[in-house]
Amino acid sequence: MKVSNRKKNNSAAFRKEWESEITSLFAQKLSSEDLKIISEKFGQISDKYIESVIEDSTKKFKLEKEKVEKKLEINQQYLQNILHFSENAIAVIGKNEEFISWNESAERIFGYTKKEILGKKSSFLLPEGEKYKEELKSIIAEVDKKGSSKIIDTERKTKDGEIIPVQLHVAKLPGKDNEYTGRTVVITDVREVRRLQQQVDQSEKLAVIGQLAAGVAHEIGNPLASISSLVQILQRRCDKEFQKIQLDNIKENIDRIAKIVRELVDLSRPPSQDQVFTQVSEVIKTALGIVKYDKRVKKVEFKTELAEGLPSIKIVPDQLLQVFINMLINSLDAIEGEGIITVKTNVENDNIIINIIDNGCGIAKEDISKIFDPFYTTKEVGKGTGLGLSVSYGIIKKFGGNISVKSKEGEGSNFKIQIPFYKVNIK
Repeated sequence: MKVSNRKKNNSAAFRKEWESEITSLFAQKLSSEDLKIISEKFGQISDKYIESVIEDSTKKFKLEKEKVEKKLEINQQYLQNILHFSENAIAVIGKNEEFISWNESAERIFGYTKKEILGKKSSFLLPEGEKYKEELKSIIAEVDKKGSSKIIDTERKTKDGEIIPVQLHVAKLPGKDNEYTGRTVVITDVREVRRLQQQVDQSEKLAVIGQLAAGVAHEIGNPLASISSLVQILQRRCDKEFQKIQLDNIKENIDRIAKIVRELVDLSRPPSQDQVFTQVSEVIKTALGIVKYDKRVKKVEFKTELAEGLPSIKIVPDQLLQVFINMLINSLDAIEGEGIITVKTNVENDNIIINIIDNGCGIAKEDISKIFDPFYTTKEVGKGTGLGLSVSYGIIKKFGGNISVKSKEGEGSNFKIQIPFYKVNIK
């Protein structure tokens, strides 16, 4: 009697082989030797069957394990991305009120590295004052009771001691039976929002002032015209030299006031968006005329070196005027009311070049790369919005040009404006 030695790779095949062998053996007259062979073969087939089942189960387990591990890895990466690349500061505070997690945005906003902050108490970022301690107690109690705390407007302290406005969104870390085991805190830095709000408020004030200025200018214009006419009559009839000199002085000052009134009216009007052929030198002269009325210019010397024969460029003159006024006021701030401001123009290749140079305080090396960023300012709160240079940069870029700066702290700055011919229509 022969028993098949064929090897099978699955349980169904083994079962079929075993049944076939048993049927064949029992159809014959069995001896003790045959029974021994049957027993051995049955043991071998059983071993193979068990081996096959274990192997199949192991493969399935490995496949499922790999799927779960891959899914966990993706979820872990997803959570890591949320934690570390969020614009908001995200921190996890344990049951004992110590920081146990601290993301990269938290490092950027507060200045503390993960190594410096982990293990510190949550009160570490609180400014001085009893109200902040009471606020922290209230947050912990509310989170423990309700599971989260609404967005809270408050303040926190950075590494350099600055007290910054923030919004907090706090959620509970639940443990067994919903036991309080800590909390996650999402901290939003709202400094830029506050600055934007201040800019909106300032814009509203300026709009009101513009309307008021237009009304005042109109009311001044009529009596000023009458006074000017009377002075001219007196000038024609006066024979005495001294009186003529005084009348000339009066007429000169009346003309100056009239010019201020006209420019005030022009400035209060909504800006035109129409492109017209514009002579850059004329816009510079207008800007200088407006800036010279600033109360800080008494000890300021304005120098101009305007090249002749510059081509007229088809642009929006009001926008270019805004750029020059912004840049000149920036120079006035830099020299703090005493110094020299020089404006030069020339043609360089296919560009009109305007240089606005001052001998003021200059710009720190670390600030030069940021000065054209919106809302970036080195001035005190209330003395600058950080928008003048960024708006000017945007306007010149729209003309296809560029603004660059060379500056050394304590020695002054040179702002270079380039407006290319090929980006605009020239006359």
